[in-house]
Amino acid sequence: MPHDANAAFDETLLDWIEHSATGAVPGTPSHQDALRRLRAAHKVYVDADHKDGFVTARSLAIRPCFHAGNLDELIAGGISPDALEPNAAIFDRYVKSLPAALQPRAEALRLRVVGRPILHRSKVLVVHDPVHSLFLVPGCGTHPGIPGNYLHGMLIETGETGAAAWALHLHDSDDGAAIIEEPTLAAVLGHLQEVLAAAPFALDELDALGFRLL
Repeated sequence: MPHDANAAFDETLLDWIEHSATGAVPGTPSHQDALRRLRAAHKVYVDADHKDGFVTARSLAIRPCFHAGNLDELIAGGISPDALEPNAAIFDRYVKSLPAALQPRAEALRLRVVGRPILHRSKVLVVHDPVHSLFLVPGCGTHPGIPGNYLHGMLIETGETGAAAWALHLHDSDDGAAIIEEPTLAAVLGHLQEVLAAAPFALDELDALGFRLL
């Protein structure tokens, strides 16, 4: 088996990043070359919490995902989608998981991530409000994630007539996004389970699961 002359150095840099307070990498050519290899292999991501820092995939892998607490009941068919835990409560759990210093930054994103509450429409016959259920997973996109290095997404009932009635949307901290659409709730829940199991990841890795990048 060919010996990879860079493997030991790359692993040393990976350990360096993992145990650094800021994830900063020395600017020497050898360190920057190793960083490029690690990024190409999706072993490190740009750190959302430290300027010019990086975070390892294996450190993100031990961070929790956040989604409706009764999602398993929905998957098992025990509840209807409109009974899912409210988005505000899911976001509360995410914020509380962060170090105290990051919580104000996360709170400032609440409206953007959770969205405005759906207003019930008067004098219009509505069967139910469309489902928009929040989830957050460790990772990044074209841009870093939100505080804690999280991507945020929604399980969405599109309400459109046609082939695709359900979708999953995932976003980084800026305009990076990925989406997948399915005609049934069961199909889109299958993708959501795959996403939760695959984290952490970069958005461009989701093409292997059938997502398209926006």
